[in-house]
Amino acid sequence: MSIQGDLPLSLYKANSELQLRINKLVMENWKKWLELSTRAMDDGIAESQARVEQLLRAQDWTALASMPAETFGRLLQQRLGDADVTNQIAASVQAHFAQGLQEAIQTWQKDTARALGGVSDLGNVANAPWNDVMAQWGRLWPWAEGKGAPRDK
Repeated sequence: MSIQGDLPLSLYKANSELQLRINKLVMENWKKWLELSTRAMDDGIAESQARVEQLLRAQDWTALASMPAETFGRLLQQRLGDADVTNQIAASVQAHFAQGLQEAIQTWQKDTARALGGVSDLGNVANAPWNDVMAQWGRLWPWAEGKGAPRDK
């Protein structure tokens, strides 16, 4: 970057891209959780339908009376397996999100460093808006420039 006036635009673009990438990651994350919830609901509907069909097929009271015990054992096994799968999916979803967030921040850092590194010597540009902004820090907090320590009042 050869013109100092390009700095705000470059920083704005870097920040906008970071926001866009984070928004996309959040939406993808929501979508994966929605898919997991939908799958759980579909499984629940199928399970309920299977129980009703089993009740309808019962030919006598003895078969009907044995259904709760059989159903309990089968459901217990199924729930344990479902919990394991759900935990694996949750870990995968969160790992994907964390990796994407890390990549987005690294890209943002590179873009910001590139924008700041491409600005020609800021001290040599007279009346530059950037210099005015940076000078405010020294006036507000002189200890930030090593001109004394802050005082407790």
